[in-house]
Amino acid sequence: MKNTVKIIDEKIQGKALVTEKKTENSKKLFIESYGCQMNMNDSEIVASILDKEGYNTTQILEEADLVLVNTCSIREKAETTVRRRLQKYNAVKKVNPTMKVGVLGCMAERLKEKFLEEEKIVDLVVGPGVLVPRPETEGLVEEVLKHIANLPGPVSVIDLGAGSGAMAISIATEAPNTHVIAVEKSADAIEWLKQNVAFYDESIRIVQGDVAEVLDGVKCDVVVANPPYVPDSQPLPKDVANFEPAIALFGGPDGLELPQRFIIAAARLLKSGGLLAIEHTETQGAAIAKLLNTDFNQIALHQDLTGRPRWTSAIRGNQ
Repeated sequence: MKNTVKIIDEKIQGKALVTEKKTENSKKLFIESYGCQMNMNDSEIVASILDKEGYNTTQILEEADLVLVNTCSIREKAETTVRRRLQKYNAVKKVNPTMKVGVLGCMAERLKEKFLEEEKIVDLVVGPGVLVPRPETEGLVEEVLKHIANLPGPVSVIDLGAGSGAMAISIATEAPNTHVIAVEKSADAIEWLKQNVAFYDESIRIVQGDVAEVLDGVKCDVVVANPPYVPDSQPLPKDVANFEPAIALFGGPDGLELPQRFIIAAARLLKSGGLLAIEHTETQGAAIAKLLNTDFNQIALHQDLTGRPRWTSAIRGNQ
């Protein structure tokens, strides 16, 4: 049997990627690539990851929920081309302000400060060493914002395992009466976190360290957490294993070792009556609830935007 070698035509750069649509997917992704064959391939990997999270691709920029441009610094005039596209995205975003824009690739890594501060259009930049934000995070943040709206301000929020800062930034920008602390252990991820937070000029305090050790003596009203929760022995699709950092994925032999550590940290950090919202796999809801029973009550399992049970909320009991 002959091996089939996939050839990606680099001449299609600048054209929105189109993949097979799924009727159950409700979100729309617009993704363009500028650069080499590797960029084209990486864009297909990203689209494949987001396909599993409820996104179909679209060629219509104006209808997109998420816009990504995958960049390369090697090609002639690449930076000029991408800046022009960012200006186009900016014009569309004025009409569709809920649209999120991200930049991927080596140019994003090299020019992340300029993309965030000069163009003032990119919502987040991500690259090696940081987990790509998922739609289950969006649903969690929406519910947390509803909870915060019913609290007397100012409200203190801690984001454990902040990664690129998607949750911390969303909460800080949507709820101005909050004081947010973003905690991240990974040295690679924290560089992206700093750049993303700096762009929004929000009062987000960044703390690098292990969740079990940081913020001794601090108490807050809300904790949000996205711990690594994949079992160590679980094989991952290549589009995940080759693209996302292991430190942000694997949670111990059964996938619950690190979620338990995050829950213990949340119990220490929360005031009595404080809210914890924690992400997990769609099969871990019962196990997470069992871990929460010691220090929390009003435990509730929630579905993400694709209808899967992907996060749990709980209220800290009296201390």
